[in-house]
Amino acid sequence: MKTKQLFAGLTLSAILGGGVAVGGYRLMESDTLDYLQAKVGTPEVRYTSEMRSSTPIVPEGLNFMKASEAATPAVVHIMTEYNGASASSRGGSQMDPRLRDFFGDSFGERQQPRGPQKASGSGVIIATNGYIVTNNHVIDKADKIEVVFNDKRRLTATLVGTDPTTDIALLKVEADGLPTVRYGNSDDLQVGEWVLAVGNPMNLTSTVTAGIVSAKGRSIDILRSNNPSQQYSVESFIQTDAAVNPGNSGGALVNLNGDLVGINTAIASQTGSFTGYSFAVPSSIVSKVVDDLMKYGEVQRALLGARIQEIDAAFAKENNIRTLNGVYIAGVAEGSGAQEAGLREGDVVTAVNGVPVAKSSQLLEQVARYRPGDKVKVSYLRDNDAKTANVTLKNLNNGTEVVRHSKASSVTFGGATFEPVSKQEMSKLGIAGGAKVSGVAKSAFRNTGIKDGFIITRVDRYEVKTPADAERYLRNLNDDVVYLEGVYPDGLKAYYPVGRE
Repeated sequence: MKTKQLFAGLTLSAILGGGVAVGGYRLMESDTLDYLQAKVGTPEVRYTSEMRSSTPIVPEGLNFMKASEAATPAVVHIMTEYNGASASSRGGSQMDPRLRDFFGDSFGERQQPRGPQKASGSGVIIATNGYIVTNNHVIDKADKIEVVFNDKRRLTATLVGTDPTTDIALLKVEADGLPTVRYGNSDDLQVGEWVLAVGNPMNLTSTVTAGIVSAKGRSIDILRSNNPSQQYSVESFIQTDAAVNPGNSGGALVNLNGDLVGINTAIASQTGSFTGYSFAVPSSIVSKVVDDLMKYGEVQRALLGARIQEIDAAFAKENNIRTLNGVYIAGVAEGSGAQEAGLREGDVVTAVNGVPVAKSSQLLEQVARYRPGDKVKVSYLRDNDAKTANVTLKNLNNGTEVVRHSKASSVTFGGATFEPVSKQEMSKLGIAGGAKVSGVAKSAFRNTGIKDGFIITRVDRYEVKTPADAERYLRNLNDDVVYLEGVYPDGLKAYYPVGRE
């Protein structure tokens, strides 16, 4: 009997204990759910099929979607093709890897190219009627330029003009109603500000990456090192840490409003791929170069007319200069705007039109915004005393006139026809003009060895830029024999002796 009573008591205790435990758990669960609902506002658990929306909540302020949506449709994929000599020169090992590896398919590594060579880059549509800006090195010496749009359309582009000194080129396709990116003010960019790089790295079309502005006015000596003849190169890059890779070159750098603030141009890398820093030509320079190419056919380059030098602590101490924020004038050219304004060796330029210039790249950028004949106010130190001068900027010939690209026409001389050279041929062959010869077989040149297609670039010591130049120099021969210097469309250079008729 006692055993049964004991068992019943234990059973009752177990039931009561279990009830208390379950009740306590339910109470705690209820409290916990109430707490979680109060914290996160979730009324209940739902099946995924009942969810109304999966749109993420985007925090205000930092939002890349607007800029991406605005810029992506206006960034194109540029496909280039190289044949013959242009492919060989393109595939050589002379090009700096920082530029060579910016092409999309590493064809630069091939020592003996077979057939047409192809490469790719990016471009930015800046006008609804088909004007596209890109890097000069993307289309340099290309035999064919094709543009692939964001909607997958393909159009052949013609070359409007190039400016190797800033690595900018302008293309044109026959189309209307195209999406565009509007220019932003690169001067307003601040170090630490967010930017997006839009392009086609490694043939991955319409790729967007984000980063911040790491520095401004950066010179990396890439343009002059790849083309030593470009002694007037302007390097004042925007440095960012937005990831760019081969194929991004010529693409857009935009701010968070989607405005174009730069053209992505180069990377700092020992491997050819992105390792942390990229560089873009600021929109202040891009817009001026594009405007010149549209209006005049070539860039109107303004020069201060002074040889300049960076100032470091040792140089400042040696020359008794009390500032490191300026550019030292190491020499002034005869007849230049700087000389006429009274600037001289030893002066330290500190600002141009009120904009501080602490280093050479910043001075070059400011001057590059203007055209020959423009006047700028130069602030400078002489013996550490502040002074100003009004300088009239001049061109390479120490003149102030605007140089327009003449639309040359064909001329006939000695039974042969001299035709103008297209912009695309000039870019491909690396020449500034010339006269292409045709009809040689029935002309006075038939026994000289000249073949149809030969482009005359020089008659003795005289440079030939147009057919009229060649005709004029040959007609006014003073010597019994002169030499014609030139190049064939496949890149073969040649020299021919020509006698008077």
